[in-house]
This record gives sequence, C-alpha cells and structure tokens, in this order.
Amino acid sequence: MSQGAQIGGSLDEIVGTLPVTMDLQQVMVSGPNLNETSIVSGGYGGAAEGIIPTSSIKGPAIHVNPEYFDRRCGNAPKPAPSMHHSNSNPSMMSEEATKGVAVEKFDSMKKWSINTYKCTKQMFSERFGRGSKTVDMELEAQIDVLRETKMKYERILRLARELTNHFYNMVQTQQALGDTFADLSQKSPELQDEFGYNAETQRLLCKNGETLLGAINFFVSSINTLVNKTMEDTLMTIKMYENARLEFDAYRADLEELSVGPRDAAAMVRIEIAQQQYQIHKDKYERLHSDVSIKLKFLEENKVKVMHKQLLLFHNAVSAYFAGNQQQLEQTLRQFNVKLKPPGSDKPSWLEEQ
Repeated sequence: MSQGAQIGGSLDEIVGTLPVTMDLQQVMVSGPNLNETSIVSGGYGGAAEGIIPTSSIKGPAIHVNPEYFDRRCGNAPKPAPSMHHSNSNPSMMSEEATKGVAVEKFDSMKKWSINTYKCTKQMFSERFGRGSKTVDMELEAQIDVLRETKMKYERILRLARELTNHFYNMVQTQQALGDTFADLSQKSPELQDEFGYNAETQRLLCKNGETLLGAINFFVSSINTLVNKTMEDTLMTIKMYENARLEFDAYRADLEELSVGPRDAAAMVRIEIAQQQYQIHKDKYERLHSDVSIKLKFLEENKVKVMHKQLLLFHNAVSAYFAGNQQQLEQTLRQFNVKLKPPGSDKPSWLEEQ
C-alpha cells in the first residue's frame, strides 16, 4: 500500500471515531491542528514504529472546509441576505437626480442662449434701421418725463443736503460764539451788559436754527424717499417693460420670417413653436405695459401730494426763521408733525463708543 493510501485511510478512521452528537464544526475549530498530530498506521506493536509525523509528508497540503461537514450533517447555514440592492439604490437615485439637475441646467442654458441671440439680433436691427419696433408714443412720453423729473429732483435733493450741512455749521458757530460772549461777560465787568446781550442773541438764533434744521431734515428725508424709492421702483418696472418689449419684437420678427418661408412638415412645426413663443412674450409685454401705466399714474398723484406738503413746510419754516418769529416757526413744525431730536441724540452712546 502506498503512503498516500495510508494517509487517506487514516483520515477516514479519524473522522469515523468522532462522536455523532458533537458539532463537527466545533471540532474543526477547537480541535488539534492536523499539522501537529501523528497518524497511526495500525497493526504494529511498537508505538514509535507506526507513527508517521505529518510534517514529514511531502506533497500538496490537505485543506478541510468546515462547510463540507455542515452539508453532510444537514446543518448548512442559510445564505446571508444580499445587501447589494440596499447599497446600490441610494447611489442609483443620487446618480439619476444628478443627471436630472444637469439636464435641467442644460435646457435652461439653451433657452437663455436662444433668447439672448434673438434679442441681440433684434436690438441691432432696430439700431441700424432694419427691424420694426413696437412703440406706444403716449407711454414713451410719460417715461421720458419721469426720467427728466427724477434728474431735477435729484438736484433739489443734493442742494438741500448742502444747505443742511452749511446751516448746521452756522448753528454750531453761533453756539460757540454765544458761549464765548457769555464767558467774557463774566470776566469783563466793564462790558458785562454788552457781552450778555450778544450772548443771549446768539443763543436764541442757535435755538431757532436747530428748529429750522429739523424742518429741513424732514424735507430732505421726504424728497429722498420720493426719488430713491418711489421713482426708482417705477423705473425698475419700466426697465422690465422695455426688456419684455424687446423680447416680444424679437419673437414677432422670428415668426414673421418663418411665415414667409417654405411650408413643409418641418417648417410647420417650427412655425407652431414660434407662434407659441410669440404668444407667451406678447402676454408678458401687455402685462408689463399695464403695470407701467398704473404705476406712472399713482406716482404722479403721490408726487403732487408729497411735494405740496414739503414745499409748504419748507417755505413757512424758512420765512419764520429769517423773520425772527420763533412762535410761528414752532407752530409750523407742529402743523406738519415734525418732531425735533433732543440735543446730543445723534451722538453714539457710551456703549457704542466702547
């Protein structure tokens, strides 16, 4: 008998001697290593003569798979549930969402490019006299008047602010002069009355000047709101209207160009698409046209109301100040609900200075 046959028979004897009730997998895990055991060939009297160390066996190594014994004993483990779908579904959904966003951005960029090309073409056509332009003469005249009025009101606002700065400096100078006269009145007995009269006059002028400054500041604030908020809002709507007008004329020219071309199936599809785009931009243009007309009307009414009040306030306050009528000046501010800030209110608090 060959050495390989002896080894095979000895393995069968070892497996056959294992208890039936013992878990074979535990035996394979906790039992002795085959490389450390000796195989008994059997039938020989001497213990040392029949022992063959496994480390001395030449040939391929013997690998015993525990799953083999599990299958033989009917204890084959159930296959673990596959996690492929749970891991792949989120990644697939994320990939699809990314593709959807990319496609949406591409479509948006495509529409923007086409619209920009058409509007640029229409703009150059109008500038060089080759294309027609939709014009509402009455509305365009009102828009031109508004822009001119805004420029003039900006000039009023700038000059009123300069007047405020100059007058504020004059009031500060009067206050310093009055304090100096009062100090000299105490230190110059021979001129005490004269310095005292002038000190009192400068203090009165300073007080009336602060009252007038309150009226001028209220005037400047109201003009600033009218120019930089109300008028600016209307001009923003006008800008949107002008862009919509350009887009409307661009798609109208595109539709007219396609209408005079061939009438095959592909051309009819393009004409239908152009007709839809033309209608969309026509509706947008008409809506903004109506918005501009309404805002111009309300702006004119608001401008008249605001300027009537502010011009009357400015006139009465300046007249009362230079007439030296302190009572009339204070009455003017009460009439227009102008509240004066207490002295030093414009200075930062001690906490803000830290």
